[in-house]
Amino acid sequence: MSATQTAQLMDGTGLAKRILEEAAAKAAEISQRTGTVPCLATVLVGDDPASVTYVRMKRARCAKAGIQSRHIALPATTTTAELIDTLAGLSGDPEVHGILLQHPCGPHIDERAAFEAIAPEKDVDGVTMYSFAAMSFGLPGFVSCTPGGIQRLLEAYGVDLVGKHAVVVGRSAILGKPVGMLLLAKDATVTYCHSRTADLPAIVREADVVVAAVGRPRLIHGEDIKPGAVVIDAGYNPGNVGDVDFDTALTRARLITPVPGGVGPMTIAVLLAQTVDAAVNQLGPQH
Repeated sequence: MSATQTAQLMDGTGLAKRILEEAAAKAAEISQRTGTVPCLATVLVGDDPASVTYVRMKRARCAKAGIQSRHIALPATTTTAELIDTLAGLSGDPEVHGILLQHPCGPHIDERAAFEAIAPEKDVDGVTMYSFAAMSFGLPGFVSCTPGGIQRLLEAYGVDLVGKHAVVVGRSAILGKPVGMLLLAKDATVTYCHSRTADLPAIVREADVVVAAVGRPRLIHGEDIKPGAVVIDAGYNPGNVGDVDFDTALTRARLITPVPGGVGPMTIAVLLAQTVDAAVNQLGPQH
């Protein structure tokens, strides 16, 4: 790719719209056939403004897709034990098909213990150890939503991962680590990078696919993008800035996700699609 060319934008908004339309059609079919509306329970501890906004957005998307949402707002003083009790109760409730624990929950909460209280068949956010193992071993289960959205974007744009070098910058349990597993399952050669990686730019320069998921604005510079590479920016920082310096990467990459409008919309779309799939699994062919 010459310096005068610009990358094609990977339209997450448009693809998410199609995924949500498919989920809505499936939800309507389930409701008509069984008399039961797929239900997503959202659990929020405290009143962090960003978390409140995210949950409100997810509930609004549920309504548009014909998915029932049940919201459980817990006080900021909620203990880990109380949160686990709430999640265990939802896991055992046959009227709830998917569970989303909005995080972060606060420094006093053991989030891993809370996540593990979610039944695997209702883990539509893909946050449990069971779901991570299923992703890693290629077994049936729910993927982490942002990695799942990234995978669908790559598929929609015909990105062949076989034998390609994919560099994942970030190692979080719900984004960096699982997206690497999904890329590995598609026969990519995966390198994980993180805050202690020596000479990050040199590794990025070797990448056919870059997934930036570290939460540091413009950490990756365009001049370090291999010409013709695919760039997935899963970072979202104040001011609508990603982890990749978009303007400079635009002249080097073949495909790139914008921020916003790239990975973000896909996360919610996958969450709702997996909620509907969970309802299908739990209700069976006949209710």
